[in-house]
Amino acid sequence: MTRPDEATRQAVDSCRDELPETVDGGRVVFGFDGYIDRVREFVSERQSATAYERLPTLSAFAERVNDSVEAESSLTFEWIQDGVRTGGHTSHLARAFGEFGYDPAIVGCLGEPPEEPFVDEFGEFPLETLGEPGYTDAVEFDDGKLMLSEIGGSMTLDWADIETKVGRDRLAELVDGAELLGVGYWSEMPELPDVVRGLREDLWPTLSSPPETLLLDPGDLRKREPAVVAAGIDRVSALDDVVDVVVSANRYETRYLAQLAGVEETDFETEAHAAFDHLGVSRFVGHGIDASHLIDEEEAVSVAVPRTDDPVLTTSSGDHFNAGLALGHVLDLSKASTLVVGNAVAGHFVRNGAPPTYDEIRSFVSEYLELFEDL
Repeated sequence: MTRPDEATRQAVDSCRDELPETVDGGRVVFGFDGYIDRVREFVSERQSATAYERLPTLSAFAERVNDSVEAESSLTFEWIQDGVRTGGHTSHLARAFGEFGYDPAIVGCLGEPPEEPFVDEFGEFPLETLGEPGYTDAVEFDDGKLMLSEIGGSMTLDWADIETKVGRDRLAELVDGAELLGVGYWSEMPELPDVVRGLREDLWPTLSSPPETLLLDPGDLRKREPAVVAAGIDRVSALDDVVDVVVSANRYETRYLAQLAGVEETDFETEAHAAFDHLGVSRFVGHGIDASHLIDEEEAVSVAVPRTDDPVLTTSSGDHFNAGLALGHVLDLSKASTLVVGNAVAGHFVRNGAPPTYDEIRSFVSEYLELFEDL
């Protein structure tokens, strides 16, 4: 039986006390990517035209690939499409905040004009498009996922594009008075440092009531050259002069950021400290399947994650953690409680395949400690 540590117990108790019974809602803004996800699964063995067994694990997939390499043979997989949904940072966080009872605005690569999946799902909210969306084939396994992506307009998007296609005045109208601005993913936006510069130098001075927090999801920065990332970090750090920047990264993204800081592979918490020191932002959060860690100048907080051995959906669980993390900041919760809410939103999502309502977040938090006994 897995048991939470004392710090986790205290964090959950605090979160139960701090979470308000209801939320008033408000405007939040997310940019600047946009994806259409095709959720798929691999066929392991087919019995008939309608009956088949899915390939259950990423390790089983790797084993078949390795066997094929060793045999110097080609390899074919049959896959089944199990749904289409909007994806990326903007869509996942906007969807979640819509469920929480907020009014999200999306400024992203949605298509020109916005493609039907975005309009169908988010048409009631403000939508501003910056170009064509990307497409991702997301293959679900019990122990992970394989994502094959075709990047859209975010690959070349820079601040001049945003000013041309949306306009500084319209962007200011959406961001001014918002409770939070979320931006992702740096790994899919090589020109994100230029966008960050534009936010700091051109947009923020025009705002009378700017958001207190900017949440930045770096994504898998191994896709970008280290020298390019290093140059961009200076601009991300400079943005923290005008708004509290919170960088949130998964386990392996955190490890890469720590390596950029000169820290070789070690434990998750140490790597999170190294990433925080290297980035020069207000807060760094590392989230994983066993624990999440929050680091700032005052302290380091860690909260254990109640895992499940029967996930419904794992693709975008990190985005849903970020949605909970963002909600914690919007509600001005304590650091430990903010991590609990991030874990709760992600935990509900992987167990149900959909983001929770605010009431479901409160229910998950109330049952949080007991969930450690499910495995």
